[in-house]
Amino acid sequence: MLSDLVSGALFDSAERRALRSLAVVEAEALARPAAIDALAALAPSSRVRIIAEVKRASPSRGALADIPDPAALAVSYETGGASAISVLTEGRKFGGSLADLEAVRGAVSIPVLRKDFIAEAYQVLEARAAGADIVLLIVAALDQVTLASLFDLTSTLGMAVLVETHSADEVSRALDIGAGLVGVNARDLSTFELDQNLFGTLAGQIPSGVIRVAESAVLTAADVTHYREAGADVVLVGEALVTGDPVRTLADFLGN
Repeated sequence: MLSDLVSGALFDSAERRALRSLAVVEAEALARPAAIDALAALAPSSRVRIIAEVKRASPSRGALADIPDPAALAVSYETGGASAISVLTEGRKFGGSLADLEAVRGAVSIPVLRKDFIAEAYQVLEARAAGADIVLLIVAALDQVTLASLFDLTSTLGMAVLVETHSADEVSRALDIGAGLVGVNARDLSTFELDQNLFGTLAGQIPSGVIRVAESAVLTAADVTHYREAGADVVLVGEALVTGDPVRTLADFLGN
């Protein structure tokens, strides 16, 4: 599944590049105002931080919500106390787009994450051009040379990198490139099976000074508490927010 998602993302990237060249997108990226400091926004605090996700669908759950106005949803997330907003820009299985990211960036003052299957420099540059402050890089989708190269490019552009892992080896690979924001995804992107205890198994491998992000398998406040007690600084939440009242759900998750 992960291989198919990456292949599809690269195909779609090539189509966009045929319409807007690498040089054009790079110029747009460099012309953007400086990215918001996401590491500061997500730094460990006395209570858990939430990355709230704009997510219409997923391969595992199918359609979740129409989200006709992603900007309005993002404003409700910021109002509800989210520390950052994740925007799914993958169109084939998740129903997202870069237009969603641009709309969200124009509506909120907190960091915005481009969540996609990024495997080449063009995708990183168009993320910055669209206003992203954070880019997701999935260790399982990239060889180490490509992972390091994309990490360095993203950092050079002033963005933070959420490096997503799913095993002890992948955590080691993330730390080897200097990741300051490491996610552990409870969902195996090859099989789409869930293991909510995986974060707790791997959290001890992530040193202090590196922000720990728990991803997936969050539907209730108890799930957030589970991750917090296992050492999560940040929890990324999608489905629970788009299928309910986002402000009320965030208040519940944040303990307000």
